[in-house]
Amino acid sequence: MTAERQGGTVKTAAQKERAVLVGVARRGASDSWPVEESLAELALLAQTAGVEVVGEFTQALDRPHVAYFIRSGKVEEIKEAKAGLAFDVVIFDDDLSPGQQRNLERELGTRVLDRRALILDIFAQHARTREGAMQVELAQYEYLMPRLTRAWTHLSRQTRGGVGLRGPGETQLEIDRRQMRERVTQLRRELESVRRHRALYRRRRQRAGIPIVAIVGYTNAGKSTLLNALSGAHVVAADQLFATLDPTTRKVRLPDGGEALFTDTVGFVQKLPADLVAAFRATLEEINDADLIVHVVDITHSNVERQVAVVDATLKSLGAGDTPIIVALNKVDLLPEPTAVQASLGEQERVVAVSALAGMGLDKLLRTIADVFGERGEPIRALLPYDQAGLLATVFRSGTVHSQEHLAKGTLVTATVPMALLPQLHPYLLDEVEPDTVEVGDQDTADGQLG
Repeated sequence: MTAERQGGTVKTAAQKERAVLVGVARRGASDSWPVEESLAELALLAQTAGVEVVGEFTQALDRPHVAYFIRSGKVEEIKEAKAGLAFDVVIFDDDLSPGQQRNLERELGTRVLDRRALILDIFAQHARTREGAMQVELAQYEYLMPRLTRAWTHLSRQTRGGVGLRGPGETQLEIDRRQMRERVTQLRRELESVRRHRALYRRRRQRAGIPIVAIVGYTNAGKSTLLNALSGAHVVAADQLFATLDPTTRKVRLPDGGEALFTDTVGFVQKLPADLVAAFRATLEEINDADLIVHVVDITHSNVERQVAVVDATLKSLGAGDTPIIVALNKVDLLPEPTAVQASLGEQERVVAVSALAGMGLDKLLRTIADVFGERGEPIRALLPYDQAGLLATVFRSGTVHSQEHLAKGTLVTATVPMALLPQLHPYLLDEVEPDTVEVGDQDTADGQLG
């Protein structure tokens, strides 16, 4: 414990909790991460939560042990190491059943957490909006409810503070199961209201014809840094896992003069429980309704291929597997020869090497996004009355205008527009324009925004 003197008083800084990590290698599980790499990620999660990792234990198993998840011999090994390592908490890299957690705490004489509880703690620290706080609280109660039976002493230890259970206060943890169910029901009802409001805003954006780009990726891949670089926003972009929890949307101008709304989303991670994803349904639906997904990949990461597989699998589970995707290979400036990455990519479709921090490749990324929207757009020819100047401005803003001509009854425009804009344009669409409607042969080539 450290201390410093201020104004005649001694200020003591709280000492970090000390933790040991426990991982299991599943024999015959070819699709799982190597236990050493998974524990390295768990250590980063612990560091993000403010915990100091002082040791690691691993064991190879065909299947988890019913009582302790690991075998009793490994439990004894961890217990014997406690005097030397002086740890306060044991963190498992997998989900534990309530019974396994209680048995381990009894045998080890210390708090025991699993990966899910650790992630919930990080989420609770990083939730900055009312919506984010409600989502975290719901996930916490979902985690706690099966652990209430014969677990009051266990919960009372949790309330003393420390990593693993942040958000619900001590009084909330001491309510009975009925009250907790009522609170869960209330949270679900409020989040459903949030979900409806989000859906309403998305419909309004779609009616405005502005395409939506969802920025996704493994946690800490650089999504927030990319949004900041593209839009000039000031989204929190920290070098830690789950720095962004609440979605942020910013408008970005594309090279063809159009605009798009870019939304930064919560990062994905391996072994993210399905019910935790479900708790963030209202947030993640931003991905489902996107017209395009930009998958940010940390090209410097040693587990880059596995991280990409996790994100792809999560997108499919969310129902976003059919949405067009551009892969942004981020942090190329940190590679020994970043130009070699560009050369190896060649002219591959929808893969762009960038550095969000250094500003490399951003122009190409935006051009690629504009090209994708152009491919998906619908060519139209419309005669817009002069009292529909706002709709014409929307065509310029969200589509690609090829020509405009001022006629007696309005502006004749040929363009490629997003599909979402067609309902507004439908009353004015036409195949031909009668020659006698032409008033002025003043045709402008639209290279940019309507001035």
